[in-house]
Amino acid sequence: MKIKILKRAENELKFEIEGEGHTLCNLLEKTILEDEDIDMAAYNIPHPLTSNPIMYIRTKGGRKPEDAIKEAIKKIIDIDEEFMLEFNKALKRWSEESSN
Repeated sequence: MKIKILKRAENELKFEIEGEGHTLCNLLEKTILEDEDIDMAAYNIPHPLTSNPIMYIRTKGGRKPEDAIKEAIKKIIDIDEEFMLEFNKALKRWSEESSN
């Protein structure tokens, strides 16, 4: 994965994510939009076969867009860790139940 900053301003950030698609971008966009200091967050894939996604974020209230992205990434990591923990518990319960 390679990220290229296309535009950076006080409350705006536009960047390209090389080699990614809807899976990562949808998750990142959704998580960023949960932040009340986000005015707008969206991504676009100009052509699905040849283009890399371009993500755009605009904040309000003096919030730096890069801080919002970092917070969203941390939130995604926490959700991932929680999911892994619960999934492992479910597998263990299933294994115990099926061995009885």
